[in-house]
Amino acid sequence: MVSESNSSIVFEGLLFPKIFRTFRMAIQPTKLIIIFSALVIICLAGRIMDFSETVVVIRNTQGKIAETELQTYMNNPSQIKAYIETNRGKSRGTGVFSTLWHFTATTFQASVDSVFALDIPGVVKNIVGYFKAAEWALRHHFIYCIIFFVIYLAVISIAGGAICRIAALQFARGEKPGLTEALRFSIQRFTSFFVAPLTPIGIIIVPVIFIFILGLIVNIPWAGELIMGISVPLALIAGALITVVLIGMFAGFNLMFPAVAYDGSDCFDSISRSFSYVYAKPWRMGFYTTIAAVYGAISYTFVRFFAFILLLVTHQFLQLGVWVENSKEVNKLTAIWPKPDFMKLLGSSDVATTNWSESIAAFLVYLFLLAVVGLVVSFIISFYFSANTIIYSLMRYKVDNTALEDIYTYFDEAEIEPDTTESQPQQDPLQPEQQTEPDSSSSQE
Repeated sequence: MVSESNSSIVFEGLLFPKIFRTFRMAIQPTKLIIIFSALVIICLAGRIMDFSETVVVIRNTQGKIAETELQTYMNNPSQIKAYIETNRGKSRGTGVFSTLWHFTATTFQASVDSVFALDIPGVVKNIVGYFKAAEWALRHHFIYCIIFFVIYLAVISIAGGAICRIAALQFARGEKPGLTEALRFSIQRFTSFFVAPLTPIGIIIVPVIFIFILGLIVNIPWAGELIMGISVPLALIAGALITVVLIGMFAGFNLMFPAVAYDGSDCFDSISRSFSYVYAKPWRMGFYTTIAAVYGAISYTFVRFFAFILLLVTHQFLQLGVWVENSKEVNKLTAIWPKPDFMKLLGSSDVATTNWSESIAAFLVYLFLLAVVGLVVSFIISFYFSANTIIYSLMRYKVDNTALEDIYTYFDEAEIEPDTTESQPQQDPLQPEQQTEPDSSSSQE
């Protein structure tokens, strides 16, 4: 009995098992609705911006895209300039969002295949491909990326902030705030959520400009190299500051939103907390992050398997009642909705429709399938924010010795004003008492 009680106490003292509560928190319908709505808004914004069609492409005789400038950049970045100059204006272009959408979908599918095949180099290659695609977008479509990034960050600030707030209340107090309450909190703290990821970039700009100006001074004959030689220590200090901020930004970025949701922090306080937790206990931070990543991969596999069974069962029972073939001698259901596969939930992209009604039906089915896939993606994002909220609470407990149950509670000004008005009448009765003392003394005299 003693050993069992001691083991239970030791297990309760461990903090990392609390991360395993993330799945139940992430699968909550309120969070999925928030993230799914955010994804819809982001996709609509991207589609609207794609009317510019600034990406140069090569189309085949059927009008379909055969090659894009992104594919050329991924294969050989040095050829992108010649590709754009040669093919610009020869055919109708496409949008940046659409190009990145197809690339991301293909790369993500390849990453999933590599994970299940235990091909670690393949996973790393696909991750590097994401950064390379982002580099292409920033270098050749800078204005588009800036506008879209502002829209994306604004939407994620509201949605991600709401999810972190829900997760914080769930983990700290076991409360389940509603959709309206969570969104109201994130909107009220919108500035902190929006500015927090941008502040480290602003901090880095100052030393970067200093080093850049020092590089320009080197071009001055004779005096330039001497000034640079004298200023090297300052340049190294600026480089050290850049390195510290970069490491803190990439390692502590996941804790910025939870800091605002848990403590009601402003942007500077959230950055300070995230940086201090990373540098105070880096190994613990890495340990928690690794556990969350592994557990997230297992949870994603389960959710994806659930979605696959859902689509497969629906498709198979529909198939029992469809025996008619179209003019291409293809089963009508297969032409409209190809059989789903675990690795390709949307099925094959080659839809063998023959008339307008089948094409419309195939399009509607694709939209509903896309909604199912969108819910799976929503779970991944919900898991990300929920897991990092728990990690923030655990790191705060270890570094600042703050109780896990301690969380910021917001009170509206309308709720505070009645308290101040009620406190005033309590002092008014004292004044007559003070006035009665002289009266009583005068009567006695």
